[in-house]
Amino acid sequence: MTGRNKSLVDDCIQQVDQSVRTLFGKPIGSGRDNPAQTIQDTELTATEKAESLCLMRVNHAGEVCAQALYQGQALTARRKDVREEMEQAATEENDHLAWCRQRVEELGGHTSLLNPFYYSGSFVIGAITGLLGDKWSLGFLAETEDQVVKHLNGHLQRLPGGDNKSHAILQQMKADEARHKATALHSGGSELPEPAKRLMTLLSRVMTATTYRL
Repeated sequence: MTGRNKSLVDDCIQQVDQSVRTLFGKPIGSGRDNPAQTIQDTELTATEKAESLCLMRVNHAGEVCAQALYQGQALTARRKDVREEMEQAATEENDHLAWCRQRVEELGGHTSLLNPFYYSGSFVIGAITGLLGDKWSLGFLAETEDQVVKHLNGHLQRLPGGDNKSHAILQQMKADEARHKATALHSGGSELPEPAKRLMTLLSRVMTATTYRL
């Protein structure tokens, strides 16, 4: 029995399922273990715990955005290999999503109340960049990952020194994001114009400042 080719309706149903899993359920990742699961938890002061919680909530929201971007780009990508690359990256981003959510809950907090807004906005942006062509979609992916690596470096410096679990999670995320950037460039991604990079940086700062508190 031969498999049926997916229709637009199938793609839409898949995207709805993915968005619900990302925002409210358990996302399907690659099956990798949480890098923090074997690390001994340390006693943090109330101030340190609050800082770690806020930073990890920001990182979780960033992964929600990344998931939506990849899904939007995969939906409109023209080349099959690019579409598959986006889907593979999205699967690894789901690992990050689950790890960050788990750490936020361990720290006694909640994920951002603005996540549904972030997901919908990022999905639209991803779909639009996909429509512009694969080289720009891959270039956007590469620039996004470059900014995420810089963002993670900043958070690694700000995290309390005793929060070994959060450090382990962010270090693995940083390695994955750097690899995603290299893969996107190797696959033909074009460097974005400087105004586009500055706009992305501005939007990232607004999201970070808002999510830190909400």
